[in-house]
Amino acid sequence: MDSFPVDEALPRLKEALLGGNAAVLVAPPGAGKTTRVPLALLDTPWLGNSKIVMQEPRRLAARAAARRMAATLGEQVGETVGYRVRLDTRVGPRTRIEVVTDGLFLRMLQDDPSLDGIGCVIFDELHERGLETDLSFALVCEAQAALREDLRVIAMSATLDPGPVAERLGGAPVVESAGRMFPVDTIYLDRDPTGRIEDVVASTVRRALAEQPGSALVFLPGVGEIRRVE
Repeated sequence: MDSFPVDEALPRLKEALLGGNAAVLVAPPGAGKTTRVPLALLDTPWLGNSKIVMQEPRRLAARAAARRMAATLGEQVGETVGYRVRLDTRVGPRTRIEVVTDGLFLRMLQDDPSLDGIGCVIFDELHERGLETDLSFALVCEAQAALREDLRVIAMSATLDPGPVAERLGGAPVVESAGRMFPVDTIYLDRDPTGRIEDVVASTVRRALAEQPGSALVFLPGVGEIRRVE
């Protein structure tokens, strides 16, 4: 199994959850927290046969995380690991980890505020604030305090200020993963102000792939620009 930077923080996270019911995990992008943390918690004694639910802000990320974890276990999505997004659900009777988008998780909380059968809730990328996420986080904290003292809650982020979140979780410990550092060069390219951004991005990507080894991660303003660049 491949190793990820967050792996060194997993023992500390598990220890924090063994002695308490909440933790904040701060790990940089690419550390592997989204796919490594839920799998690492499956064999913890406090979880038993209960489920882990991880709230993911975006549908694409929810599907990708579930597929990656399932592949790590050598399984198909819907076995040990599944997901629930709008108009698409892949869970089965053996599913122990469910990756759920924010709107559907809020609906789960409304249907069952005590989260019966769920032993751990993970808020992934908590810094991506939204009405559904903020409300879900408040409701889970309320359920933990009033109904489910045994419920574990983990808040994860790459850029989150952990102090206020840890305080909201009753003084939860903060676990930090340093990640891996790589040198970065910043290169500015000239651009014709009358040219379309899609044309400029496409030519820049071709140039980067020709001049540099590896792959490219490209950010664009919206779906329309992404499709036109493709």
